[in-house]
Amino acid sequence: MTAATATYRQVIALGGPLLPVASFLGRLPTAMCQLGSLLLVARTSGSLTAAGLVGGALAAGQTVAGPLIGRLADRHGQRPVVLAACWLNALAVAALVVASLARIATPSLAAIALLAGASVPQIGPLARTRLVALAHRAGADERMVNAALSVEGTLDEVSFVLGPALVGLAATVAHPAVALALAAVLLAVCGSAFALHRTAAVLRPAAGSAGARPPRSRLPRGVYGMRVSMALQGAMFGACQAGITALTERLHQPAQAGLVYAAMGVMSAVAGLSLALVPDRIGLPTRWRAAGAALIVLSAPLLFVQTLWALYLVVVVLGVAFAPHLITVFGLTERAVPATRLAESMAFLTSAVVGGQALALTVSGRLADAHGPFAAFAVAVGAAVLILVVAMTARVSTGARRVMSAVAAPADSAPSASADHRP
Repeated sequence: MTAATATYRQVIALGGPLLPVASFLGRLPTAMCQLGSLLLVARTSGSLTAAGLVGGALAAGQTVAGPLIGRLADRHGQRPVVLAACWLNALAVAALVVASLARIATPSLAAIALLAGASVPQIGPLARTRLVALAHRAGADERMVNAALSVEGTLDEVSFVLGPALVGLAATVAHPAVALALAAVLLAVCGSAFALHRTAAVLRPAAGSAGARPPRSRLPRGVYGMRVSMALQGAMFGACQAGITALTERLHQPAQAGLVYAAMGVMSAVAGLSLALVPDRIGLPTRWRAAGAALIVLSAPLLFVQTLWALYLVVVVLGVAFAPHLITVFGLTERAVPATRLAESMAFLTSAVVGGQALALTVSGRLADAHGPFAAFAVAVGAAVLILVVAMTARVSTGARRVMSAVAAPADSAPSASADHRP
């Protein structure tokens, strides 16, 4: 682990210790708002249907608008886009709190939630884009780039464990509105800190001749397979969430559902950090297929779980395969897409996860109500099978390297003044 630790220290040194702190706290509200809005509307309206509609609108807004936020960041730079988005998002979340407490009509709540979802500043994908650019400017090798993506994947996993936990704690000791109010404050303060951090200068807007808008580069066909794979990963998340909830209720332990899901996330984060130990000779396409196979093997036992402790054991082991798949697909995308569409592509992957999770949660939740928790778990296993099919059939090329000159800031204005040594 000594070599891995040294590598991760070098990754943190690329942008300084404040950058991961700001990006983590800036993306934490995204993990808080989905559950927070459900609990808030359910408590203030007394209707689970209304809560579901509001939560669905929030997820829909993020799924549709996420790639647009990324595209704007590619075109105009991260700093102005993140600043505008995080403040709009903070105001929308605050408005959702006020409107819910005022018990306004559900359609109006859903409209506000749609705006809140559409204005999510996409700090996670943009932080990946920024850290990768910093690594390339420093002349980093593939191990360093992979480690940077592992760090970002781990921050995502931890945020999606800690975020719902904070919401649950706030709802228990006070009110769900407290959690969403905290989310709004974090968006405004920490989102601004991420936008204004000196490393934002490492990426500048892409520009054509005489300031004209440059033509959009075409994406390799394999990129679309990666997006499908991420949507299927989201489907696994949603199906597992529905199945875990249904099974813990059947076992008369509903309060354990969040802890079980959190345990899976913690193990996924640990597995993500461990990717730095994987030898370089094992390429990303091979890792993608191996992760797909692992998802099938490790999710299949969910179909036979009968007790709470068995559920804990199975989902913790399953978590080992989640982060490697996510981080590998992010790595493949980083290598495949043009530099001028990197932020958009990273945001698209995140939106694919959100959309897949929301859709699968709705479908598998109904299946669990009608046929039991194992019907939901069957959806998760089916999604894992499809991930492997996509990984085996997608055309993946990692040989071509992107030229960052279109987006990298000049050496004298970037935090790291070393030249980009990539071929």
